[in-house]
Amino acid sequence: MLIYNVTSGVDRKIELEWLLWMKETHIPEVMHTQMFLGFKLYKILSTESDDTVSYAVQYNAKSLDQIEKYLENYAPSLREEVKKKFGDGVASFRTLLEEV
Repeated sequence: MLIYNVTSGVDRKIELEWLLWMKETHIPEVMHTQMFLGFKLYKILSTESDDTVSYAVQYNAKSLDQIEKYLENYAPSLREEVKKKFGDGVASFRTLLEEV
């Protein structure tokens, strides 16, 4: 099992708006691509600061091929949507994990 992990630092001023949008819009759009089997959303407790809070979304994939297809065909437009909606209020980085 592979996990495509997206960790985001979110400005506290927009945290609730961002979280609602992630749950109602963005994550469903990612799942609609049918490249992932499921997902989990986590709040990261160890990295909180006065200005930002961090979250991680972990998408489960059956193969590296599916993740590569997602990155090539879907990720650019989905990332652009986040940028348009939240600008510099959200900073994300991505990692690929393999269950051992």
